[in-house]
Amino acid sequence: MPTKVSEYMTRKVVTIQPDTGLREAFFLMRDNAIRHLPVTNIDGELIGFISDRELRRPRWVDESPDIGHEYDLTDDLHVADVMVKDIIHVRTYDTLTKAVGTILNHSISAAPVLDKTGQLVGMLSAVDLLSAFQDTLESQKTHKNKNKKALA
Repeated sequence: MPTKVSEYMTRKVVTIQPDTGLREAFFLMRDNAIRHLPVTNIDGELIGFISDRELRRPRWVDESPDIGHEYDLTDDLHVADVMVKDIIHVRTYDTLTKAVGTILNHSISAAPVLDKTGQLVGMLSAVDLLSAFQDTLESQKTHKNKNKKALA
């Protein structure tokens, strides 16, 4: 049976509101040792996504003649100003193979995980996928060692 996203996703999700300042977002990521924040409205509905990438290089950097303000992490700019609104997500019941495909096809390093009702229930990051990969390699090694002992 294929491994599901729910088996490897991170269940503790730190979220942020769209009216939060970028400086506060930076410290929230740093203090929680995370690089991605789902943006939710007051009702907890997922409305956006922000990563450390948006903090380091907002989309408007290439459009702005004055790049001086792009790296100024003050609370004058808000999460809503830089968040990604076209959210790439995966579902709890998706296979890890499908989730890896989604992450690779969109060149992202994490995705919010939604349940069958569309509620945010976790995050799936590249680190989570590496953990699954490690488990697979260890399982294969154990299986291989059992086969060697059976043949001996």
